[in-house]
Amino acid sequence: MPDRVLVCVAWPYANYLLHVGQAAGAYLPADIFARYQRLRGRDVLMVSGSDCHGTPITVTADREGITPREVVDRYHPKILEVWERFGISFDLYTSTLTENHYAVTQDVFLRLLEQGYLYRRTDEYLFDPEVGRFLPDRYVEGTCPSCGFTEARGDQCDNCGKTLDATELRDPRSKLSGARPVLRPSEHFFLKLSAFEEPLKEWVGRQPHWRRNVQNFTLGMLNEGLKDRAITRDISWGVPVPVPGYEDKRIYVWFDAVIGYLSASKEWAAASGDPEAWRPFWQDGATRSYYFIGKDNIPFHTIIWPAMLLGYGGLNLPYDVPANQYVNFAAGQKQSKSKGTGTWMLDLLDQYDADVIRFYLTTIMPESNDSVFSEDELIRANNDVLIATWGNLANRVISMIHRNFEGVVPAVERPSPESTALLAECEAMFDAVGDEFERCHFRGGLQTALQLAQSANKYLDERAPWKAVKEDRGHAAETLATALDAINALKVLLHPVLPFSTERLHGDLGLPGTVRDGGWRFARVAPGTQLQPARPLYTKIETREAAGT
Repeated sequence: MPDRVLVCVAWPYANYLLHVGQAAGAYLPADIFARYQRLRGRDVLMVSGSDCHGTPITVTADREGITPREVVDRYHPKILEVWERFGISFDLYTSTLTENHYAVTQDVFLRLLEQGYLYRRTDEYLFDPEVGRFLPDRYVEGTCPSCGFTEARGDQCDNCGKTLDATELRDPRSKLSGARPVLRPSEHFFLKLSAFEEPLKEWVGRQPHWRRNVQNFTLGMLNEGLKDRAITRDISWGVPVPVPGYEDKRIYVWFDAVIGYLSASKEWAAASGDPEAWRPFWQDGATRSYYFIGKDNIPFHTIIWPAMLLGYGGLNLPYDVPANQYVNFAAGQKQSKSKGTGTWMLDLLDQYDADVIRFYLTTIMPESNDSVFSEDELIRANNDVLIATWGNLANRVISMIHRNFEGVVPAVERPSPESTALLAECEAMFDAVGDEFERCHFRGGLQTALQLAQSANKYLDERAPWKAVKEDRGHAAETLATALDAINALKVLLHPVLPFSTERLHGDLGLPGTVRDGGWRFARVAPGTQLQPARPLYTKIETREAAGT
């Protein structure tokens, strides 16, 4: 694994509250990965931002009779609040409204134009005769020509994931008036995707580490053949087209949003005091870049953005695109911001501790299949696993050391075979859990780490230090000190998933600095260390039945 990692995370539209499906699908896995890589001592840059130019923004503005900027100003701060409260550790979270983003987007546009990968073409586009406007993709709904889904959008079908042009929809209807659109001619710039078909096939074929669904979906689209796509639209909201005569058109959102990863990296570099600091993350071939997204965004990150990078030249292609499946609820309906269905993150954070939510969402992370969110299961995960397996272990060991050794970690002279075996398991866990995290298997990494907690609980129960202390204080001292070492190992292993509670535990163990300072390694707690008084890491949540609801 190289010493430099770029973590790129999907840009949410700033027109709605964030829901659980987004958190579990893209943002939490990215954060676990970034925190793990930082623990390994690697140079990590994690960036994203609010997508402010999409038609979802203007659709919301039209519906409410306000400006797109007012929509963004309402929701961007709420997105930032989620990241802070949920512990998503971006190095920079920005937006597509910055002067920097406009400049970088226009630079990419002009470079592709200069290289011959953009060209002008007049085509017919859907026009609403009742309101007198061209209809950008999400202003149109209809039947998908591929799978027959009757609520497909003009840019993509949510059912089969196929990217579309609005004119491909059967039985199209305007979201502005409900009228059937008519075709009218308009000139636009097109990205010559067809020129990248063979290079992309060759590149995708060299990515054996990709998830099977990502690679198969991408190769399926490539084998069907790539069509050139218009990258400008007849709209007034977006990045201006840097070419004379196009003042009444804008660069379209799917083109400028993916450029946000690059523009955010440049913005971060400028803010850091070294405007060139972005270059190693994008131009050093040893750097690995990971793109955390949902499965509906696969083609934009495995075909369109790589094509743009190839056309621009001199910039790294994605190393991995660990796209997740959907999180469902209510009898199989997926969490959907565009449809207004789901469990909203701010509501959830008002009810539960952030680490409890992070823990549960990691256990249901949809890495290979769709998963189901259940608030009752969240409560059970907290009470029956997080507390019973991990939280109580830490609490009772620290409590017994306070009760029997004045809160001072006792020394161990000759560890028994049982203690030696548990310490060896602690050491081995860093490779085992690390291997899962390296491959973006976060559910597996958490499950593997919890095996050590189970081993430590079994060790503690078998040696029963609460009994031994009455007859053999040396035996009890060895047991508690060894169990505390396992707790210290678990503190690090679980930190990427549970950053808040493990950081508190680090202080309770009387250790200096932060968890990150100690790195991704097994370290024993030195004899003589003064522990802080024991306190619960987590609080039991009453079930709805117990609460009488």
